[in-house]
Amino acid sequence: MEFDFSQLSEQLRMALKDLGFEKPTPIQKEAIPLALKDYDILGQAATGTGKTAAFGIPIIEKIKKEEGLKALILTPTRELAIQVKEQL
Repeated sequence: MEFDFSQLSEQLRMALKDLGFEKPTPIQKEAIPLALKDYDILGQAATGTGKTAAFGIPIIEKIKKEEGLKALILTPTRELAIQVKEQL
């Protein structure tokens, strides 16, 4: 499934551009379109490949569109929770 950031809202695209995102990584190309369609996803990729953005971008996009929508992100360690919080 081909995906690029142009499929996201203008506001989110501008924020991603400001953060230095140019094109999605392989894990993001696979996960984001499915997450935006409400599929459950189990993904695996090496450290530094954009996994946090792969699940975070769809969450942010949906929270902006759907009033009252919230997200709960669980991590196995405190250190990873801090990392996710800082990246999102």
